[in-house]
Amino acid sequence: MTLTDGRRPGSRGVAADHVSLRRNNLSVVLRHVRDLGPRSRARIAEETGLNKATVSSLVAELVERGLLREGSADSSRALGRPGQLVELDGTGVCGVGAEINVDYLAVAALDLAGDVVLEKRVPVDVAHLDPTETLDRFADLVQEAVAAVTGRHGQPAGVTLAVPGLVEGATGDLKLAPNLGWGELSVAQEMRRRLGEPSYPLHVDNEANLAALAAYAELRDESVHDLVLLTGAVGVGGGVVTGGHLLRGGAGYSGEVGHMPVAPPGRTCGCGRTGCWETVVGLTALLHKATDRDDPVRDPSLDVEQRLAGITRRAEAGDERTLSALKNVGTWLGIGGAILVNILNPDVLVLGGYFAVLGPWLEEPLEKAIRERVIAPDGGGCRVVRSELGFAAAVRGGAQISLDQVFVDPTRIGATP
Repeated sequence: MTLTDGRRPGSRGVAADHVSLRRNNLSVVLRHVRDLGPRSRARIAEETGLNKATVSSLVAELVERGLLREGSADSSRALGRPGQLVELDGTGVCGVGAEINVDYLAVAALDLAGDVVLEKRVPVDVAHLDPTETLDRFADLVQEAVAAVTGRHGQPAGVTLAVPGLVEGATGDLKLAPNLGWGELSVAQEMRRRLGEPSYPLHVDNEANLAALAAYAELRDESVHDLVLLTGAVGVGGGVVTGGHLLRGGAGYSGEVGHMPVAPPGRTCGCGRTGCWETVVGLTALLHKATDRDDPVRDPSLDVEQRLAGITRRAEAGDERTLSALKNVGTWLGIGGAILVNILNPDVLVLGGYFAVLGPWLEEPLEKAIRERVIAPDGGGCRVVRSELGFAAAVRGGAQISLDQVFVDPTRIGATP
């Protein structure tokens, strides 16, 4: 009898099958402990269907790789000697996410348990810098995060870079980032060179996609399987989760909702067209409506949260110009949001970025527009929520993607010294 590829079964095929099976079983045990919490070996065997000897061997390897550790005694057992619990060891492995946006660079490192090791955002007027200088500064920020990981005797599981534009996932090439003025740039290749051809995996993705994954994880709601995230900064991006999975589209370019042609002709968008949604709901649009040209909140050298704090103070004080601008943006946000709800029928519409920060003033006109324009009763059952992650969503999502690969294949991580 021959295998489907024409080779006769032999020791190599058996060995490969054994390696694949063990890798899968390591993943099963590691994800089981992540999802359900500390467990004894006996309980893991009972719940996963693996035999006790196999579980003991798998746990021993995961402990050796620094992914699990021995915990306290299992006090849940009423009879017999209590077993030893095993739990995630969050200290030795970290994922790093980093983001380039129009007016800042950001980075975050999360350990295996999801705790923040480092999180930093630096105001940078990226739109007016040469890409070479931006990438140099970006690489310094990534190296700072990696150093924070190795400084605590950990190892990076990978680095995921977020950019506000069209990214070819297989190559890490940026095809177009209108608000940066960048196009046809191999971000992955450029960053690998600046980082000294690192041994850890490095990927590039759209920032809204990564933010959507972070928002989905943040909800922790098993009843939610379909979600649309709207993230607002100078540009506007969207990430779509459907059936629990990120919707990327045929070429991976989905989510560019800021360029839906729904606005009246007027201000030219960063993409060179007029009528794009982000020309009426992006942060630049809000600032043009709410402030004068020399207003400090327009200064890109200030951190974006500082600038938004100024808008918040004015709104709380009842400043009419500010409140009028917020109502206008909220209405337009609802008009575009209603289109997405009609098409995708998500369980939840999540507001991220500056939309979340100013949500108390945007939500009412947004929800009113959705109720008026969504054809399904009660807005199709869609509810609007604000993300608590703010401008950290993309870097958190990027770090989590790197960590997810460890749960899929724990053998990516070598044994601890």
